[in-house]
Amino acid sequence: MTATDRRSTLRAPAAAHRPRRPALAVDPVPERPAGGTTWQSLERLGGTVTGVHGRDWRPRYLQLAEELRVKITSGELAPGTLMPSETELADTSGLSRTSVRNAIRQLREWGLVRAEQGRGTYVRAPRQRVRRRNAERYQWEKDRVLLDENERLKTGATEHDTGLTVDDLKFHAEFTRVEADADMAAALQVEPGTPLLRRVYWTSSRHENAPLTMSYSYLPYDLVAANPDLLDASKEPWPGGSQHQLYTVGVELDRIEDEVRARPPSPDEAELLDIDPGVSVLTVRKTSIDTTGRVVEVADVVMPGDRTELVYSHKLQRWKT
Repeated sequence: MTATDRRSTLRAPAAAHRPRRPALAVDPVPERPAGGTTWQSLERLGGTVTGVHGRDWRPRYLQLAEELRVKITSGELAPGTLMPSETELADTSGLSRTSVRNAIRQLREWGLVRAEQGRGTYVRAPRQRVRRRNAERYQWEKDRVLLDENERLKTGATEHDTGLTVDDLKFHAEFTRVEADADMAAALQVEPGTPLLRRVYWTSSRHENAPLTMSYSYLPYDLVAANPDLLDASKEPWPGGSQHQLYTVGVELDRIEDEVRARPPSPDEAELLDIDPGVSVLTVRKTSIDTTGRVVEVADVVMPGDRTELVYSHKLQRWKT
């Protein structure tokens, strides 16, 4: 589906059928008291931010954004509802147009509303969330390697992260032979110019146009070429994923190292992932190391920050008694 197609499916209703703005009641946001008292000094006096004068010391635009978020998540403002205009919100909240604009921007960054040029701002339908429990996910993937193909076909990592089924998902894969640049050569511990298999993946729900995540995977070409099926994008999605693919060429993983960063999306990423301005992406550089200490895959996973959760749980050793 092209970018134009994606935009057209998200377009607001025509003017004749456009939903009416709700008569939204918003509590006026209180002014801060005059003077130089700060929340730090209140705490030194034994109080808390809300415990001494019962005031909310967050920025006033954020208070308004939080109030609107509650109305959206509770269903009072249903998906597809046309939000009140900036003027209407300013009148009902007692805030300036600038503060109201900042509150709406915050709602966009939370992924709760979508601005349509010349049409207004609409409440978004809840978007599919991805919850990656990487600490257990990788062992789950390794355990599946030794299962028979019928078992591996039943579910994959995306289903594990989303609770969706295979039938709920659309999968895309592109394979290219490339030469290692300086960054990837260092990551894979090979010489620059070494042939690599570059794999680009994305998966989306059949109920949404935007992918849930994007992944750029790099493997030493000579390693995977031992099994020609691993060079064929039409074989994807592969039952059992990358760990089973590596198993077919005699590789067992010892560990996987993740480096997590947040950054602004590139223009292409923002377009493909359908990210509003101000929303960051989370990136995970996933380095897979085999039982001999060799790096066998480096993957950069790009996830929209407004609908992705990374969950890590680590068992701690007890003190000796």
